[in-house]
Amino acid sequence: MPLLVIERIAPGDGRVSALVRVSDERFMRTSAATGLPERALELLPGLARHRCESGHARGIVSELADTESAHLLEHVTLELMTLAGEPRTTSGRTEWDFARDGRGVFRVRIGSGNAAVAEEALHRAAEVCEWLLTGEGTAPDVAVVANGVRAAGAAAR
Repeated sequence: MPLLVIERIAPGDGRVSALVRVSDERFMRTSAATGLPERALELLPGLARHRCESGHARGIVSELADTESAHLLEHVTLELMTLAGEPRTTSGRTEWDFARDGRGVFRVRIGSGNAAVAEEALHRAAEVCEWLLTGEGTAPDVAVVANGVRAAGAAAR
């Protein structure tokens, strides 16, 4: 079973909302993944430009070593969309209400004018995050992944 399971995706007004379950509690936070910040920035250097509502001066870079895995998914999704040609002005948000949804369930919202791009990017980002969290296997080919996201957008237009 994948570490980040996308249980449901719902398009909305200029955004896509996903219900994401972390299947292994050990990986609820990125702090469980030794070397994740280095792997993430090497694979996706554009993450260094991401701002974050956390208040940290360096945005997501400050948080990579210890944030919710679903928050990582949000930023990887946004970066894949950018690499696929979407504007860097897209935005995201990760929230959780464990009382309502259950422990390990997060709501990830991605702002996008193209729901097909956002949906494909979410699915592809979950695969990339699996590698970032475990470090197992071969690193994803980001160019190939971004082309897949781009193709999904082109098919939907």
